[in-house]
Amino acid sequence: MQIIHFIQQPWHWAAGGVLIGLTVPLLLLLGNKTLGISSTLRQICAACFPADISFFKYDWKAQAWNLFFVAGILIGAFLAATFLNGNAPIEVAAATQQRLQAYHLTNYSQLLPAEIFSWSNLFTWKGLIFFVIGGFLIGFGTRYAGGCTSGHSIMGLSNLQWPSLVATICFMAGGFFSANVIIPWIFQWLNA
Repeated sequence: MQIIHFIQQPWHWAAGGVLIGLTVPLLLLLGNKTLGISSTLRQICAACFPADISFFKYDWKAQAWNLFFVAGILIGAFLAATFLNGNAPIEVAAATQQRLQAYHLTNYSQLLPAEIFSWSNLFTWKGLIFFVIGGFLIGFGTRYAGGCTSGHSIMGLSNLQWPSLVATICFMAGGFFSANVIIPWIFQWLNA
């Protein structure tokens, strides 16, 4: 029981960074040059829907380990949420709570704000903006950038790829701009 209690405690953010950092040399030693979550959707589509679409015509089996990687993420998240959460309340910093209250977000009982991410909001303006438009922009941006943040920022930068540096800079700039300009404007419009 000591190990479970140890695992349930909050860990320093650097522990995750070290584990992610060790993944890259391990993959390079094993001969794999790519890591990314968004490419897995392409693999699943190529495996399940072998249509006459040129984008899906490639040897998806060569990177099949990536499917196990994503399955491991899903299984690990389920196990952690089900057995390792220790029923500890979610802690949100006071400064963050103050900023979220300006957006009328006060429920911190879940990982995602219930005022936005709930079934009841699915067919509202919030749902349209955050689910439909936001989901489309994430999918489009991932495809346009040639990969997701994990693929470019972890694996691409480790391989010293110039396009990954440009993509990572754009991801960060877009995130800062969205968090400080677009999201406050959207909430101001929604709560008007």
